[in-house]
Amino acid sequence: MSIPGADAPRGRLTYADYASLPDDGRRYQLVEGELVVMASPNTRHQLVVGEIYYRLRQHVDHLRLGRVMVSPLDVVLDDRNVLQPDVIFVSDARAGIVVPENLQGAPDLCVEVLSPGTERIDRLRKLELYARFGVPHYWIVDLEARTIEEYLLEREVYRVRSVTALDEEFRPALFPSWSLAIASVLPA
Repeated sequence: MSIPGADAPRGRLTYADYASLPDDGRRYQLVEGELVVMASPNTRHQLVVGEIYYRLRQHVDHLRLGRVMVSPLDVVLDDRNVLQPDVIFVSDARAGIVVPENLQGAPDLCVEVLSPGTERIDRLRKLELYARFGVPHYWIVDLEARTIEEYLLEREVYRVRSVTALDEEFRPALFPSWSLAIASVLPA
C-alpha cells in the first residue's frame, strides 16, 4: 500500500496527504506534519469519554451555548496539524469553524482522556499545539491519578487553574453553572 506523502521529507505531510489516506480501520492524527497512529482506546477510556460528553452536552444544550462533539472528529488547526480530541466544545461565537467534514480552527475546549499510549503526546505535544493555535480551555482526565486537570490559556501559554481529585466536584471556569462529580465518571 502506498501512503500519500510518503516521498515527502519526515514531518512534511500536509492535510491533503492526511485526507487522502486509505480507510484502513486505523485512526491517525497529524502532528507538525508527522503522521501519528492512534491505538484503539480501551473500554474504561471510552466509558469516561462517554460520561463527560453526555453530561456536558446536557448542560450545553439546555443553555444553548454551542455544540459538544466526540472523537473521532478532525480538528484542523493548520495544514500540518490535525488532531482528534476525545471531547470538543465549540461555542456559538466560534460556530463558523464547524464545517461538514471537520472543524477548521480552534474550538473553545478540548478534552483528552489519557491512555497509556497517549499520555506523552496529550501532556506535551497536544498541550503545546492547543495553546499555540488558541484553544482557550484544555482538560486532561488522568485515569491513573483519578483527576481532571483544567488548563486556561493566558498569553499563548496554559496555566493550571485546577486539579480536581476523585472525591471533589469539578467546577470549570468555562461553565460556571456546571459541575461534575469526578467519582461519578471515573470507574474503578
